[in-house]
Amino acid sequence: MGRAFEFRKERKFKRWDKMSKVFTRLGKEIVMAVKAGGPDPSGNAKLRTVIQNAKGAQMPKDRIEAAIKRASNKDEKDYEEIVYEGYGPFGIAFIVETSTDNTNRTVANVRSYFSKAGGSVGTSGSVSFMFDRKAVFRFEKANYDLEELELELIDFGLTEIAENEGEIFVYTEFEDFGSMQKALEDHGVDVISADFQRFPTTLIELTEEQEEIIHKLIDRLEEDDDVNQVFTNMA
Repeated sequence: MGRAFEFRKERKFKRWDKMSKVFTRLGKEIVMAVKAGGPDPSGNAKLRTVIQNAKGAQMPKDRIEAAIKRASNKDEKDYEEIVYEGYGPFGIAFIVETSTDNTNRTVANVRSYFSKAGGSVGTSGSVSFMFDRKAVFRFEKANYDLEELELELIDFGLTEIAENEGEIFVYTEFEDFGSMQKALEDHGVDVISADFQRFPTTLIELTEEQEEIIHKLIDRLEEDDDVNQVFTNMA
């Protein structure tokens, strides 16, 4: 699971960097967090997480503060989180996570992307059962010992821990996000990012040509400003 996530993460970060959309996405997350729990990070765990992710993505401090201030304005538009499920070419299952201030625009765009690629959007639950949703925390290895850290975190929902290129990845079940976040804070761990990922329970092997077609659909989806994350069961 870990290696698959790390590969998708690197590919996704490259796309985000190319499109210069990561700050826009984080800005929307800040707005949603502030509207849900207020502008004070000390009393708003969701906002603390988003700020942490923004810093990890090297979002300028003044831009983070401006987003919080803007979100505190009652006239600032709010965003709705919607998850779309469907199938792309070759029977590949897709989950598309979005946040939008115009649901009609978003659903029309997502349906269009699938339709043009020869796929289709399904009903809620049509493919989500094929994925496990996990919380993933990422931080620099520094002087941490993996075995010791595993023993310290196992009581807080740890399901897997992995190291890759000087970084540690900690995985928990979706519902254990809060307890793991607090445990890492209590241990003084400087988390770079913390988010939710969906891991397919089974994978479908494709040819290189077929993979390229799927990647084109993924790219098209992720180029849309309303789309946050795209998950598939492609191997």
